[in-house]
Amino acid sequence: MTESIHIGHDALKELPELLKNRAFSKVAVLVDENTLHHCYPLLKPYLPEHDLIQIKSGEEHKTLQTCEQIWQRMTELNLDRWSVLVNLGGGVIGDMGGFCAAVFKRGIFFVQVPTTLLAQVDASVGGKTGIDFHGLKNHIGVYQEPQAVFINPAFLQTLLQRELKSGYAEIIKHWLIADKDAFMEQRHIGLFTEDWEGLIRHSVRIKSSVVEQDPLEGGLRKILNFGHTVGHAVESYLLERPERALLHGEAVAVGMLCEAWISKKHELLQADELDKIETFLVSIYEKVKLSEEDIQHIAQLALQDKKNTRSTINCTLLQGIGKAVYDQPITVQEIVESLRYYTLL
Repeated sequence: MTESIHIGHDALKELPELLKNRAFSKVAVLVDENTLHHCYPLLKPYLPEHDLIQIKSGEEHKTLQTCEQIWQRMTELNLDRWSVLVNLGGGVIGDMGGFCAAVFKRGIFFVQVPTTLLAQVDASVGGKTGIDFHGLKNHIGVYQEPQAVFINPAFLQTLLQRELKSGYAEIIKHWLIADKDAFMEQRHIGLFTEDWEGLIRHSVRIKSSVVEQDPLEGGLRKILNFGHTVGHAVESYLLERPERALLHGEAVAVGMLCEAWISKKHELLQADELDKIETFLVSIYEKVKLSEEDIQHIAQLALQDKKNTRSTINCTLLQGIGKAVYDQPITVQEIVESLRYYTLL
């Protein structure tokens, strides 16, 4: 898989070779209004003749209804099974575009060109595709690897600080589950880094290594879900309240704090380690205000998590900084307590 991931300011130069060698019958590019304006001009010189498919940006549009619009446009363009869809955007475009390509005519080829930090270090790597359904995050989807991923750090210059922070949460997650030394070093640097390419390469290397060992999430790959059991529940709950909606990484940051606290409660994480995680995350991410009513609803949403078996909530916890353990049963009450802890930080 790592051979098909191209990272660097020259990464897009590899794209024409791929498109030429595979002799695709047609090329279509999926964009939203933001990537059409800011990112498409960077990509266009590397593309042969192609068509555009445009959708609205935002997690609230990552739905079956938007998929219908994409499939309708793909049908109008007469895309066949030897066509390729180039997904130009963040996690929403990558997840949804990959899903639409994976099931259209039982599967056409697709390529990921991630334009946000979140997509570059996480969403574009690993072959997970999907959409939200009735307020539940990534509830419908398939595993399907892209033909290739082209990661150009230059796209990060188009991002707001809030979007950078959202992506940075997934980088922190990779350190917490797999690289203690990197966490201990980088927590003194934080968002002031000038080496985004180095951080991206390191993060992609961690994720790719895990995915290659467990492509379909039968075991080890579950460690990548640290912060996501609580995080997805928080994100799903607030997505239904647009004025309070969070970016994915912001919700994961809440989830990591809560699940680190649960790790300590399970005597897997030391108090001083929790303190280091807490201090670092709180220094970067603003506190999300949650009422007791919010907490109760969020905890119930965790019962819908994809990693669960029957009524057991399976969570990934930290056995110390730099090591994660998966399939750890936790209770709704522990999630409630962890969210109460979070509100008191």
